[in-house]
Order: sequence, then C-alpha cells, then structure tokens
Amino acid sequence: MNKPLKCLLLDDELPGLTYLKMLCEQISGLEVVKAFNRPELFLQEVGKLEFDLCILDIEMAGTDGLQITRLLADKPVIFTTAYKEYAADAFEINAVDYVLKPIQKERLQIAVNKAAKRVEELSNTPVFIRLNTDKGRTLLYFTNLAYLTTSTIDSRDKTAILRDDSSLTLKNISFEKLLRLLPSCQFCQVNKREIISLTAVRFFSHDEITTNLMVGNNPLVLHLSETYRNEFMRKTQQ
Repeated sequence: MNKPLKCLLLDDELPGLTYLKMLCEQISGLEVVKAFNRPELFLQEVGKLEFDLCILDIEMAGTDGLQITRLLADKPVIFTTAYKEYAADAFEINAVDYVLKPIQKERLQIAVNKAAKRVEELSNTPVFIRLNTDKGRTLLYFTNLAYLTTSTIDSRDKTAILRDDSSLTLKNISFEKLLRLLPSCQFCQVNKREIISLTAVRFFSHDEITTNLMVGNNPLVLHLSETYRNEFMRKTQQ
C-alpha cells in the first residue's frame, strides 16, 4: 500500500474492540481513524469521517453489521464475528472478507490485503463532478455530499448540503441529470424534491427516513414517497 489504509472499527463489546484495535495497530500500512463500541454513535459520525475501510462485528445490540454495511455505499467492509452462519449474508452484500473470532493477526492481515486491493480498484473510478454554482464552478466530491433538495428560491436550482453542514446552490440542473452523474449505488431520490446519500440514512420505515443530518437540535426527516420507495428499498438491501 502506497499510503496508509484508513479504517473505522465497530464492536459493541469493549474487550473485543480493544483487542481488534491492538491487532490493527500491528498491521503495517493500516491506520485506525476511530474505534466505536456504540453503533448509534458510529452512525452519527461516519458521514463526517474520512476512511477507506470499515472492520465491524455482525451481531450487536439493537442492530447488526449487515444493516450498517448497506449504508456505507461502496466502502469495503471486513466482518468479524463468532458466528459462522452469517457468512452467506456477508458475501451477498459484497463484503471483502469474513473473519471468525477469536481473530488471529495473520488472518486479519489477509483480509486487510484484500481490502487494499478493493480500495485501489475503487480509486480508479470518478470521485467528483464539476458543476455550476451561484459562486462559480465547483468540484463536488461524492463523499462530501450528503443531501440535495430543490431550491426554495428557484426550482431550476438545487441546494446541496455537505458533510460539514455547509451548502452550495447548484445552478440550473435537474434531478435527472444529477442522478446520471452521481454513483447510483450511493445516492437515491426519495421524493420529487430530495435526493439523499445512503450514508446519511440513520433509520427508515415505509414512508419516512430519519437522517444523521441535523436541523437545529433535531435530525432531518424526509418523506419517502411511493414513486421512489421500491428503488430506495432495493438499494438499502443490496
């Protein structure tokens, strides 16, 4: 690896997380950005962190790693678990590897090597688009984009909300064109006026999406309309 492979760790059992972090720190070229033992905190922060890879447990209180992985778009994932029965599900969602506990350093190294190859493959795909804004041209990086909505001033324009809570006004562009430019596995239109990055999804039901974006002291909640429901459900089950 030419540069460190940045990873996030998630395991709701603190001893297991501590041991995993220790092993990761012994692997050359692997950098632990942050370790989480609370899935809800991971979901709150993941959209604001720069990372290449996520190593996480599958079975956790209140959620599971399979659900979380579906919200990480194309980020490579290595599962760690004590349960063999999840293996088929893990590979169905294109996990890089599936490492059984107790984890051995040599086995984890093999998984990390696979992840490095996946990251290199992904790095050869476009990571941004050039768009017109009210202030001039911009490079809009996909990983920085959380949410798009129709401008309240001019419906031909779109407001882009970024991960750092700043915003851009994209000039005279349709949702149809934006969806052609954005990676389809990472973004989804949810109603006539809004597109969401799947990494910004925190919870969802039949007709409502709670995001990890904040409006004042409350999370941004979106309506999931019938027209776009099937496509959203398909993307969150990949």
